[in-house]
Amino acid sequence: MKNTREFVLLSLLTSMALVLSVLESMIPFPFIAPGAKLGLPNMVTLAVLVVFGFRRGMTIAILRTILFMLVAGNPVGFMYAISGAFTSTIVMYFVYKYFSQYFSLIGVSLFGAFAHNTTQACVAALMLQNVRILYYLPIMYIVGIFTGCFVGYASIFIIKNLELKINLVKWS
Repeated sequence: MKNTREFVLLSLLTSMALVLSVLESMIPFPFIAPGAKLGLPNMVTLAVLVVFGFRRGMTIAILRTILFMLVAGNPVGFMYAISGAFTSTIVMYFVYKYFSQYFSLIGVSLFGAFAHNTTQACVAALMLQNVRILYYLPIMYIVGIFTGCFVGYASIFIIKNLELKINLVKWS
């Protein structure tokens, strides 16, 4: 029975990440950083990494990216999204597992944001065959500081509530 409850909970969290991806795609980022996003679905990924572990966190990150590509119909954007999600999930897990005594979840999220931005810029440079795209990275890092802090702080809230709900379910 525990596996069924976990499966249902992870399915709901994947759906939540997908909804956040859709909502995020509707928010215009009206300043100097075209293509920048808030990283709302990463709140769910980070929370799942902490509560359920790496395998489940990576599954959520990949599934929500694939599902969003199917909903949005943007295969080129998918290449950026899947590479960024994959790399940032690995980096966030590594920093959380081995360096959590030094970094809070906000710091873990910042590492994930920087990894995501770096990966996407490298993929863009490869796809466009133009390394000058990497000059855009400092702007993305500045945006990543704000979005990473927001995602980390929100993840702390989500994790506290998610752990509370899981503990309540265990007793019922």
